[in-house]
Amino acid sequence: MKISVINPNTTATMTEKIGVAARQVAAPTTEILACNPTMGPVSIEGHYDEALSVIGVLDEIRRGEAAGMDGYVIACFGDPGLGAARELARGPVIGIAEAAMHVASLVAPRFSIVTTLGRTKGIAQHLVTSYGMTAHCAGIRAAEVAVLALEESGSTAYDQILQECRLALVEDEAEAIVLGCGGMADLAAELAANLGVPVIEGVTAGVKLVEAVVALGLGTSKVRDYAYPIAKPCLGLLDKFALPS
Repeated sequence: MKISVINPNTTATMTEKIGVAARQVAAPTTEILACNPTMGPVSIEGHYDEALSVIGVLDEIRRGEAAGMDGYVIACFGDPGLGAARELARGPVIGIAEAAMHVASLVAPRFSIVTTLGRTKGIAQHLVTSYGMTAHCAGIRAAEVAVLALEESGSTAYDQILQECRLALVEDEAEAIVLGCGGMADLAAELAANLGVPVIEGVTAGVKLVEAVVALGLGTSKVRDYAYPIAKPCLGLLDKFALPS
């Protein structure tokens, strides 16, 4: 089985970290390709960044389809371009917010999301509602950590995230923590050891869910919503994204 784990931003060090996390949980027979677009923002911290990242994500899906990938994980907590990616892909495409919330709901009745910057809380709240997780989500908290600070050695990012997790357990009465950024993929085990509750991050959860869906012989439905895109010309910079008729 071949799974493409797509970091939608263009920061290669984060892609490498995400790939390490994915390979740690993948089955021995699963090949993980961790990749990022060659175009787009270096980090995703708002609606504008998400919008710019989607074209790069779709380009990686297109490459993956040509390379025979069995499934995909979109490794940004906003799940950018998820619906469009599903239109292009034969196999399952899973976003890390979607994966983390669903897995968290299986191991705890209430979870809190701890994310990076406060400006992204609205995006997370929209996904909580879209994924039917309102009854399970006890709160959404921001550590006020820039995404790229997660890549800096010696930063205080971990301590800030840990503090918000502790507050979530007390103030939100959460019983599990969902980490709200793909760049936190390497923090879950240490946080769980410190907190004594399940800590779920979506990269690893997404990989295991893709493996399960593929093993069940299932792919993305091509009826109505996720049917292949309609072939039509694209102009200007998007000319190469036009699908053949």
